[in-house]
Amino acid sequence: MSSNETPRGPVDSSRVPRYAGPATFARLPRLDEVGTADVAVVGVPFDTGVSYRPGARFGGNAIREASRLLRPYNPAQDASPFALAQVADAGDIAANPFNINEAVETIEAAADDLLGTGARMMTLGGDHTIALPLLRSVAKKHGPVALLHFDAHLDTWDTYFGAEYTHGTPFRRAVEEGILDTEALSHVGTRGPLYGKQDLTDDEKMGFGIVTSADIYRRGADEVADQLRQRIGDRPLYISIDIDCLDPAHAPGTGTPEAGGMTSRELLEILRGLSSCNLVSADVVEVAPAYDHAEITAVAASHTAYELTTIMSRQIAQSRAAK
Repeated sequence: MSSNETPRGPVDSSRVPRYAGPATFARLPRLDEVGTADVAVVGVPFDTGVSYRPGARFGGNAIREASRLLRPYNPAQDASPFALAQVADAGDIAANPFNINEAVETIEAAADDLLGTGARMMTLGGDHTIALPLLRSVAKKHGPVALLHFDAHLDTWDTYFGAEYTHGTPFRRAVEEGILDTEALSHVGTRGPLYGKQDLTDDEKMGFGIVTSADIYRRGADEVADQLRQRIGDRPLYISIDIDCLDPAHAPGTGTPEAGGMTSRELLEILRGLSSCNLVSADVVEVAPAYDHAEITAVAASHTAYELTTIMSRQIAQSRAAK
């Protein structure tokens, strides 16, 4: 979108009830309706890489349904994201559910196509396996990127049942492939039992810092966000959010829940504190609506994606204004 074009925004909810019409993210136009987008919201309905409860393949559409209630002005960031940049729903990337290796290749190729248009991606999973091909694609454009990984789990294990591509291994593969900036890697919200202390030792060797959910409780969202900003600096940043970073009270609809997580309020406040970071793309994954209640998890995920989209839209507008 050029600087003199006006973005096409969501359906006017004062004229069309929120519960009517197709469930695009935040009731935004489809990508084929606007031609190109600055931020493309795309679903990846794939959950073949899960190790416990399946169902995240339905997460993207659950998030879209829950996003019907989002409104165009974000007071927490004092921004109207859909007026600052063209945000559009790019539909879903259809990946083979019976072949993980082929699915990973398909997701990477589709991400290459979207990023090649100049868009940033806001991806709705799907399980966390999809983060690897997305990071591969982003790194082709920006070089090794900083990573903030919000999750109850490390996701830096080596293999599951001999499989190298699963939802518990994407960030080990990403480090091995050299697509992450190992000076700026952080897990946020981790907690719960591990297979052994070696898990933490291996993780540290890869370059990850850890902010546990207990750290967030004790230190507060503002201090944590400040620490993360300092670690990231001005590097291109990718944020990957497993919704199980939230406590099951706030996100019951997920595949591997762990007690003692952060609240949805803490997650949103930390993200708002990262608004000055150079966010090049992001994902929200592991929403499994079969285990959800009253759309609690999907609502949290939709607001999370909204904050991330707002950050990207603000930065796009600021970049255009500076030219």
